[in-house]
Amino acid sequence: MAMGDTKKLVFAIIKFLRSQVESGILPADGCEGLEVSIQCLESAYNITPGDTSLDVQASLLAIFQNYLVESEKPVSAEDKVKAEKLKNEGNSLMSSQDFADALECYTKAISLDPKNAVFYCNRAAAYSKLNNHEAAIKDCKTALQIDPSYGKAYGRLGLAYSSLNRHQEAWESYRKALDLEPENESYRNNLQLAEDKLNTESNRRSNVDLGMVLTNPALLNMATQMLSNPTMQSMMNNIMSGTLSQNGSTMEQLLQAGQQLAQQMQSENPALIEQLRRQLGNDNPPAQPPGPDGGTDGSS
Repeated sequence: MAMGDTKKLVFAIIKFLRSQVESGILPADGCEGLEVSIQCLESAYNITPGDTSLDVQASLLAIFQNYLVESEKPVSAEDKVKAEKLKNEGNSLMSSQDFADALECYTKAISLDPKNAVFYCNRAAAYSKLNNHEAAIKDCKTALQIDPSYGKAYGRLGLAYSSLNRHQEAWESYRKALDLEPENESYRNNLQLAEDKLNTESNRRSNVDLGMVLTNPALLNMATQMLSNPTMQSMMNNIMSGTLSQNGSTMEQLLQAGQQLAQQMQSENPALIEQLRRQLGNDNPPAQPPGPDGGTDGSS
Protein backbone atom coordinates (compact mmCIF):
# COMPACT_ATOMS: atom_id res chain seq x y z
CA MET A 1 0.00 0.00 0.00
CA ALA A 2 1.39 3.39 -1.01
CA MET A 3 2.08 5.87 1.80
CA GLY A 4 -0.54 8.23 0.42
CA ASP A 5 -3.20 5.53 0.64
CA THR A 6 -1.98 4.59 4.12
CA LYS A 7 -2.37 8.17 5.33
CA LYS A 8 -5.87 8.30 3.85
CA LEU A 9 -6.77 5.13 5.73
CA VAL A 10 -5.35 6.52 8.99
CA PHE A 11 -7.16 9.81 8.38
CA ALA A 12 -10.42 7.84 7.93
CA ILE A 13 -9.77 6.00 11.21
CA ILE A 14 -9.13 9.31 13.00
CA LYS A 15 -12.32 10.74 11.52
CA PHE A 16 -14.27 7.73 12.75
CA LEU A 17 -12.77 7.97 16.24
CA ARG A 18 -13.63 11.67 16.43
CA SER A 19 -17.23 10.87 15.46
CA GLN A 20 -17.37 8.39 18.34
CA VAL A 21 -16.07 10.99 20.79
CA GLU A 22 -18.63 13.53 19.59
CA SER A 23 -21.51 11.03 19.59
CA GLY A 24 -21.89 11.07 23.36
CA ILE A 25 -22.38 7.31 23.55
CA LEU A 26 -19.04 6.66 25.26
CA PRO A 27 -18.18 7.34 28.94
CA ALA A 28 -15.76 10.14 29.79
CA ASP A 29 -12.77 7.88 30.31
CA GLY A 30 -13.47 6.17 26.98
CA CYS A 31 -13.52 9.51 25.18
CA GLU A 32 -10.29 10.50 26.89
CA GLY A 33 -8.64 7.29 25.67
CA LEU A 34 -9.79 7.92 22.11
CA GLU A 35 -8.45 11.48 22.22
CA VAL A 36 -5.03 10.13 23.17
CA SER A 37 -5.23 7.58 20.35
CA ILE A 38 -6.12 10.30 17.86
CA GLN A 39 -3.16 12.43 18.92
CA CYS A 40 -0.80 9.45 18.66
CA LEU A 41 -2.01 8.60 15.14
CA GLU A 42 -1.74 12.19 13.98
CA SER A 43 1.79 12.42 15.35
CA ALA A 44 2.93 9.06 13.97
CA TYR A 45 1.67 9.72 10.44
CA ASN A 46 2.24 13.49 10.42
CA ILE A 47 -1.42 14.22 9.82
CA THR A 48 -2.81 17.72 10.33
CA PRO A 49 -6.39 17.89 11.67
CA GLY A 50 -8.76 19.15 9.02
CA ASP A 51 -6.49 18.22 6.07
CA THR A 52 -9.21 17.78 3.44
CA SER A 53 -6.73 16.41 0.88
CA LEU A 54 -6.76 13.11 2.78
CA ASP A 55 -10.52 12.86 3.12
CA VAL A 56 -12.55 10.27 1.22
CA GLN A 57 -16.19 10.55 0.21
CA ALA A 58 -17.50 7.52 2.08
CA SER A 59 -17.02 7.13 5.80
CA LEU A 60 -14.89 4.30 7.12
CA LEU A 61 -17.93 2.72 8.76
CA ALA A 62 -19.89 2.86 5.49
CA ILE A 63 -16.98 1.25 3.61
CA PHE A 64 -16.81 -1.52 6.19
CA GLN A 65 -20.56 -2.11 6.11
CA ASN A 66 -20.44 -2.28 2.33
CA TYR A 67 -17.60 -4.80 2.56
CA LEU A 68 -19.68 -6.98 4.88
CA VAL A 69 -22.55 -6.94 2.41
CA GLU A 70 -20.28 -7.75 -0.52
CA SER A 71 -18.50 -10.53 1.34
CA GLU A 72 -21.80 -12.28 2.03
CA LYS A 73 -22.76 -12.36 -1.64
CA PRO A 74 -22.56 -15.85 -3.14
CA VAL A 75 -19.83 -16.35 -5.73
CA SER A 76 -21.28 -16.74 -9.20
CA ALA A 77 -20.60 -19.88 -11.21
CA GLU A 78 -18.79 -17.74 -13.78
CA ASP A 79 -16.45 -16.29 -11.16
CA LYS A 80 -15.76 -19.76 -9.76
CA VAL A 81 -14.69 -20.94 -13.21
CA LYS A 82 -12.45 -17.89 -13.69
CA ALA A 83 -10.92 -18.36 -10.24
CA GLU A 84 -10.20 -22.05 -10.88
CA LYS A 85 -8.53 -21.15 -14.15
CA LEU A 86 -6.34 -18.60 -12.38
CA LYS A 87 -5.43 -21.18 -9.76
CA ASN A 88 -4.36 -23.64 -12.47
CA GLU A 89 -2.27 -20.90 -14.11
CA GLY A 90 -0.66 -20.24 -10.77
CA ASN A 91 0.14 -23.94 -10.34
CA SER A 92 1.83 -24.02 -13.75
CA LEU A 93 3.86 -20.93 -12.85
CA MET A 94 4.89 -22.56 -9.58
CA SER A 95 6.13 -25.60 -11.52
CA SER A 96 8.25 -23.32 -13.71
CA GLN A 97 9.48 -21.51 -10.56
CA ASP A 98 7.87 -18.22 -11.55
CA PHE A 99 6.73 -17.62 -8.01
CA ALA A 100 5.93 -13.90 -8.22
CA ASP A 101 3.53 -14.36 -11.15
CA ALA A 102 2.04 -17.43 -9.46
CA LEU A 103 1.38 -15.30 -6.41
CA GLU A 104 -0.44 -12.76 -8.55
CA CYS A 105 -2.63 -15.48 -10.09
CA TYR A 106 -3.61 -16.85 -6.70
CA THR A 107 -4.39 -13.35 -5.44
CA LYS A 108 -6.70 -12.74 -8.40
CA ALA A 109 -8.37 -16.09 -7.78
CA ILE A 110 -8.98 -15.11 -4.16
CA SER A 111 -10.52 -11.81 -5.20
CA LEU A 112 -13.05 -13.76 -7.28
CA ASP A 113 -13.69 -16.55 -4.78
CA PRO A 114 -12.56 -15.47 -1.28
CA LYS A 115 -14.00 -18.52 0.47
CA ASN A 116 -11.86 -21.12 -1.29
CA ALA A 117 -9.31 -22.51 1.17
CA VAL A 118 -7.17 -24.04 -1.61
CA PHE A 119 -6.39 -20.64 -3.10
CA TYR A 120 -5.01 -19.33 0.19
CA CYS A 121 -2.98 -22.49 0.77
CA ASN A 122 -1.49 -22.26 -2.72
CA ARG A 123 -0.65 -18.60 -2.24
CA ALA A 124 1.03 -19.55 1.03
CA ALA A 125 3.27 -21.91 -0.97
CA ALA A 126 4.19 -19.04 -3.30
CA TYR A 127 4.90 -16.75 -0.35
CA SER A 128 7.17 -19.41 1.16
CA LYS A 129 9.11 -19.71 -2.07
CA LEU A 130 9.56 -15.94 -2.00
CA ASN A 131 10.74 -16.13 1.64
CA ASN A 132 7.76 -14.15 2.88
CA HIS A 133 6.98 -16.62 5.64
CA GLU A 134 4.84 -14.31 7.76
CA ALA A 135 2.46 -13.85 4.83
CA ALA A 136 2.47 -17.62 4.29
CA ILE A 137 1.45 -18.14 7.92
CA LYS A 138 -1.40 -15.66 7.56
CA ASP A 139 -2.72 -17.38 4.42
CA CYS A 140 -2.48 -20.83 5.99
CA LYS A 141 -4.46 -19.64 8.98
CA THR A 142 -7.10 -18.13 6.68
CA ALA A 143 -7.34 -21.44 4.81
CA LEU A 144 -7.82 -23.27 8.11
CA GLN A 145 -10.53 -20.85 9.19
CA ILE A 146 -12.39 -21.80 6.03
CA ASP A 147 -11.57 -25.53 6.29
CA PRO A 148 -10.26 -26.67 9.70
CA SER A 149 -9.66 -30.20 8.35
CA TYR A 150 -7.28 -29.07 5.60
CA GLY A 151 -4.15 -31.12 6.29
CA LYS A 152 -2.01 -29.51 3.61
CA ALA A 153 -2.63 -26.07 5.13
CA TYR A 154 -1.25 -27.35 8.45
CA GLY A 155 1.72 -28.84 6.59
CA ARG A 156 2.55 -25.56 4.89
CA LEU A 157 2.01 -23.72 8.16
CA GLY A 158 4.64 -25.98 9.71
CA LEU A 159 7.06 -25.22 6.88
CA ALA A 160 6.58 -21.47 7.31
CA TYR A 161 7.09 -21.66 11.06
CA SER A 162 10.23 -23.77 10.75
CA SER A 163 11.65 -21.34 8.18
CA LEU A 164 11.37 -18.68 10.88
CA ASN A 165 12.96 -21.01 13.48
CA ARG A 166 9.67 -21.11 15.37
CA HIS A 167 10.11 -24.82 15.97
CA GLN A 168 7.51 -25.30 18.69
CA GLU A 169 4.77 -23.94 16.43
CA ALA A 170 6.15 -25.96 13.53
CA TRP A 171 5.96 -29.12 15.64
CA GLU A 172 2.35 -28.38 16.60
CA SER A 173 1.38 -27.70 12.96
CA TYR A 174 2.94 -30.92 11.68
CA ARG A 175 1.33 -32.85 14.50
CA LYS A 176 -2.10 -31.60 13.39
CA ALA A 177 -1.29 -32.30 9.74
CA LEU A 178 -0.32 -35.88 10.60
CA ASP A 179 -3.45 -36.33 12.72
CA LEU A 180 -5.52 -35.40 9.66
CA GLU A 181 -3.42 -37.46 7.23
CA PRO A 182 -1.84 -40.30 9.26
CA GLU A 183 -0.41 -42.03 6.17
CA ASN A 184 1.48 -38.98 4.94
CA GLU A 185 5.18 -39.82 5.31
CA SER A 186 6.26 -36.26 4.49
CA TYR A 187 4.41 -34.92 7.54
CA ARG A 188 5.78 -37.74 9.68
CA ASN A 189 9.38 -37.00 8.63
CA ASN A 190 8.94 -33.27 9.08
CA LEU A 191 7.41 -33.80 12.51
CA GLN A 192 10.45 -35.84 13.53
CA LEU A 193 12.78 -33.13 12.23
CA ALA A 194 10.85 -30.55 14.23
CA GLU A 195 11.08 -32.71 17.33
CA ASP A 196 14.84 -33.19 16.91
CA LYS A 197 15.35 -29.46 16.52
CA LEU A 198 13.34 -28.66 19.64
CA ASN A 199 15.30 -31.21 21.64
CA THR A 200 18.57 -29.73 20.41
CA GLU A 201 17.48 -26.24 21.41
CA SER A 202 16.27 -27.48 24.79
CA ASN A 203 19.62 -29.15 25.50
CA ARG A 204 21.52 -26.06 24.41
CA ARG A 205 19.37 -23.87 26.63
CA SER A 206 19.89 -26.22 29.56
CA ASN A 207 23.67 -26.08 29.12
CA VAL A 208 23.58 -22.30 28.94
CA ASP A 209 21.38 -22.11 32.04
CA LEU A 210 23.63 -24.50 33.94
CA GLY A 211 26.65 -22.39 33.00
CA MET A 212 24.85 -19.31 34.28
CA VAL A 213 24.15 -21.08 37.56
CA LEU A 214 27.73 -22.28 38.01
CA THR A 215 29.08 -18.78 37.38
CA ASN A 216 26.47 -17.04 39.50
CA PRO A 217 28.49 -14.93 42.00
CA ALA A 218 25.71 -14.94 44.59
CA LEU A 219 25.41 -18.72 44.47
CA LEU A 220 29.19 -19.24 44.65
CA ASN A 221 29.42 -16.86 47.58
CA MET A 222 26.62 -18.67 49.41
CA ALA A 223 28.25 -22.06 48.76
CA THR A 224 31.58 -20.76 50.10
CA GLN A 225 29.96 -19.48 53.28
CA MET A 226 28.04 -22.68 53.85
CA LEU A 227 31.09 -24.90 53.34
CA SER A 228 32.96 -22.84 55.94
CA ASN A 229 30.26 -23.79 58.46
CA PRO A 230 31.70 -26.45 60.87
CA THR A 231 28.49 -28.51 60.83
CA MET A 232 28.42 -28.57 57.03
CA GLN A 233 32.13 -29.40 56.91
CA SER A 234 31.59 -32.34 59.23
CA MET A 235 28.72 -33.61 57.07
CA MET A 236 30.78 -33.35 53.89
CA ASN A 237 33.76 -35.05 55.54
CA ASN A 238 31.58 -37.97 56.58
CA ILE A 239 30.25 -38.29 53.03
CA MET A 240 33.72 -38.18 51.48
CA SER A 241 35.28 -40.60 53.99
CA GLY A 242 32.47 -43.13 53.76
CA THR A 243 32.02 -43.16 57.54
CA LEU A 244 28.33 -42.31 57.37
CA SER A 245 25.88 -43.90 59.76
CA GLN A 246 25.08 -47.54 59.11
CA ASN A 247 21.38 -46.89 59.55
CA GLY A 248 21.02 -46.28 55.83
CA SER A 249 22.87 -46.62 52.57
CA THR A 250 25.45 -44.09 51.42
CA MET A 251 23.07 -42.97 48.66
CA GLU A 252 20.32 -42.31 51.19
CA GLN A 253 22.74 -40.28 53.28
CA LEU A 254 23.78 -38.31 50.24
CA LEU A 255 20.15 -37.54 49.45
CA GLN A 256 19.56 -36.45 53.02
CA ALA A 257 22.63 -34.23 52.90
CA GLY A 258 21.45 -32.70 49.65
CA GLN A 259 18.01 -32.00 51.11
CA GLN A 260 19.56 -30.36 54.17
CA LEU A 261 21.78 -28.26 51.93
CA ALA A 262 18.84 -27.18 49.80
CA GLN A 263 16.76 -26.30 52.88
CA GLN A 264 19.54 -24.21 54.32
CA MET A 265 20.06 -22.38 51.03
CA GLN A 266 16.31 -21.77 50.76
CA SER A 267 16.15 -20.31 54.26
CA GLU A 268 19.21 -18.09 53.79
CA ASN A 269 18.40 -16.66 50.35
CA PRO A 270 14.95 -17.61 49.01
CA ALA A 271 15.11 -14.96 46.25
CA LEU A 272 18.27 -16.50 44.81
CA ILE A 273 16.77 -20.00 44.88
CA GLU A 274 13.67 -18.77 43.05
CA GLN A 275 15.92 -17.16 40.43
CA LEU A 276 17.76 -20.47 39.95
CA ARG A 277 14.47 -22.33 39.58
CA ARG A 278 13.44 -19.97 36.77
CA GLN A 279 16.80 -20.34 35.05
CA LEU A 280 16.66 -24.13 35.19
CA GLY A 281 13.00 -24.40 34.23
CA ASN A 282 12.65 -26.29 30.93
CA ASP A 283 9.00 -26.53 29.90
CA ASN A 284 9.62 -26.85 26.19
CA PRO A 285 8.11 -29.91 24.44
CA PRO A 286 10.00 -31.61 21.64
CA ALA A 287 10.09 -30.08 18.15
CA GLN A 288 12.28 -29.28 15.10
CA PRO A 289 12.25 -27.81 11.56
CA PRO A 290 10.56 -29.63 8.69
CA GLY A 291 11.36 -29.88 5.00
CA PRO A 292 9.26 -28.80 2.05
CA ASP A 293 5.68 -29.97 1.68
CA GLY A 294 6.11 -31.18 -1.90
CA GLY A 295 2.86 -30.42 -3.71
CA THR A 296 2.15 -27.10 -5.36
CA ASP A 297 -1.45 -27.29 -6.54
CA GLY A 298 -2.92 -27.37 -3.04
CA SER A 299 -5.93 -29.38 -4.16
CA SER A 300 -7.65 -31.55 -1.62
